[in-house]
This record gives sequence, structure tokens and C-alpha cells, in this order.
Amino acid sequence: MALLMSVIVTAFWLMGGGDYAFMGLIVGAVINFGVYWFSDKIVLSMTKAKEADRMQYPQLYEIVERLSRKAGMPAPRVYVIQDSSLNAFATGRGPGHAAVVVHIGLLQVLSPEEIEGVIGHELTHIKRRDILISTVAAVMAGTLTYLQYALFFGGDDRRDRGGLALLAMILAPIAGMLIQMAISRTREYGADAGGAQLSNPSHLASALRKIDASVRRSPMRGGNPATAHMYIMNPFSGVDVFSLFSTHPPVEERIRRLGGMRFN
Repeated sequence: MALLMSVIVTAFWLMGGGDYAFMGLIVGAVINFGVYWFSDKIVLSMTKAKEADRMQYPQLYEIVERLSRKAGMPAPRVYVIQDSSLNAFATGRGPGHAAVVVHIGLLQVLSPEEIEGVIGHELTHIKRRDILISTVAAVMAGTLTYLQYALFFGGDDRRDRGGLALLAMILAPIAGMLIQMAISRTREYGADAGGAQLSNPSHLASALRKIDASVRRSPMRGGNPATAHMYIMNPFSGVDVFSLFSTHPPVEERIRRLGGMRFN
């Protein structure tokens, strides 16, 4: 969050000097406050997720609530995205203030046991409070993308911003992806291990294989790439420049590690 503040203040300074830097300090404080208290709402809005109807998705609710009890944590709210791709993610501040989001394609293709593996993975992210850090990274990546345009088109015309603005436009999306990659890669293995304990290593491994095949075959075309690292697997793989930076560890290594675990 301190890094996010620094990036925003620096970007505003590049647009117009000291006066703009003070404005950036205010904007950064507002964004950090909003990310902490409204992180789930921000991401749910970014991804167009809708709260799942319990009558329509009873099995999904049963899995989420049962595994939450097993994990010793409050059950998160349940959301769905009307997308045929296979994926899921969690968002929020932590246990008691979280949501699990599932693409309907995942519910249609995966078996109940494989869905359990995926939900166990996401519940582990919630219990470890990975989701707050991931949400901050998502907002930072999105902010960097928007700031590159502000640097080029905004600010005081009396300042010579040409070279700095051009450099910022090139580096901003790359920096966003590097931040996402650093955060996601260090936490996915832990969430896989936790999901395996709540469900079964083989179930999660099987789910990862199917999700990986689906993403390779039909990467998601819509949505916001700033949220890529929040998913159980990058849904935008192979789409554009964002695919140059892998936000997740290799799926083969994730499956190999799961293969060495035993179900308790």
C-alpha cells in the first residue's frame, strides 16, 4: 500500500510538479482507504460478478459452506460470472469480509470433486489473507494503466514531460504485471497445499489440468487484465502483451507438487 502511494505521488509529480504531488498524496490516501475497506466491491465491480442465487446454485453453496466449516472460518459470500471459461477467484479483506467468485463455465465442466478442490484453494487464500494483498495489487496494476494516459495527456503544458511521459507509458503496464507476478507466484503454491488439505490433492490437480486446457484453448477476451493474478489460473493467457509476464507459477509444477501430497 505504501508502494501504491509512492507510485501515485510520483506520477502526479511528473504531471505538474510539487502542487500536483500534493494532489497525488490525497488521491493515494483515498485509494488506499478505499482498497482496504471496499476491496471486495471494487473487484466484484471490475469483473461484473453477480451474487449467486442459492436456489439456482445449491451445490456450490453446500461446497463453500462445508469446506468453510472444515477450515474453521466464516463462509464467504458466493458470486458467479456469466462466462463460459473455467476459472474462479476470491476477494475481500479476509475471513468475515470475503467473497468467492466462480465462472459458470467451471460449474458446467468440472465434477463436484474438482469444484471442491478449486473452492478449497480459494478458501485458503481467504484464510491466509492473501486476497487483500492481491486486491491491492489489482488496483495498483489498474492505476498504473490509467496513469500512463494521464501522464501523456494531462498535467502542466509548461513542463517538458515528453520523454518522461513516453517512458512512463512504456513502463507502467510492465511494472503492474511484475507486481502481480511477484505477489501471485509466492502465494499460489500455499493455496494449492491448503486446498488439497481441505479437499483432495488429486481433485485439485485434475481441476488445474482442465482449467489450463480451457485457458489455452479459449483465453478470456473480456474482463480487466489487472485482475489476472487473482484467478486460480491466468484467464488472459496468450491474449496480448500481458501474457509476456506469467502471473502464476507453471501449472506442471503445481500439479507435480500436488502429486506428492497425501489426503488426510
